[in-house]
Amino acid sequence: MPTKIEVQGLNFYYGKFQALIDVGMSIKDCTITAIIGPSGCGKSTLLRCFNRLNDLIEGVRISGSILLDGVDIYGGSMDLTGLRRRVGMVFQRPNPFPLSVRENVAYGLRVHRGLGAADIEAEIERTLGRVFLWDELKDRLHRRATVLSPEQQQRLCIARALAIEPEVLLMDEPCSALDPAATQGIEELIQELKKRLAIVIVTHNMQQAARVSDEAGFMLLGELVEFGLTGQVFTNPRDRRTEEYVTGRYG
Repeated sequence: MPTKIEVQGLNFYYGKFQALIDVGMSIKDCTITAIIGPSGCGKSTLLRCFNRLNDLIEGVRISGSILLDGVDIYGGSMDLTGLRRRVGMVFQRPNPFPLSVRENVAYGLRVHRGLGAADIEAEIERTLGRVFLWDELKDRLHRRATVLSPEQQQRLCIARALAIEPEVLLMDEPCSALDPAATQGIEELIQELKKRLAIVIVTHNMQQAARVSDEAGFMLLGELVEFGLTGQVFTNPRDRRTEEYVTGRYG
């Protein structure tokens, strides 16, 4: 698969604290990339660098580069709205808008894609179908999204992100608030979605990373210790620290 995101010499600071240290990695298109590591190691910070959500935090600094299809997203010509349309994000806990199911999807279609009413209705059906919610909710589209089950809410948040047709989907612990059955459903959905876009998932659940990802990176204290094919990282790691973490002797 071609490279979608190329990270080169990335350093990130919260004030004087360095959260990321000379990180370099390549994220391939139509591939699931998992980022693992203990709490506070920089996983979520790295994820938020990919669509520049960290820009919203006062006092941060960054050096190095992140190339999206060969263009540095921290370059002066990068349009942030366009970037966040191309690089969508799903957060740890489901956060649907306090609106109807329909409006959660229609908002992005209307604002970011400028679709008319007839096209919006067709696209709502298509988008909810992609996350396997259409059959469940087609008769309840005017129901408030916040009363759905946690899994349905998370699927709806994924649908909301997909509605604006991103090229990359970032997922920060997307199953941490879900039970095992719901987690399985989200994992099956992720596998289906990778046919169309690049997915980067941050997870504390090493079993999940091993199940769903094609490539994996292990982070420790802001450093990307190891990155490669998931099978290699989990069964034949090159670095002793990776082996200690994946075998449960550390973290």
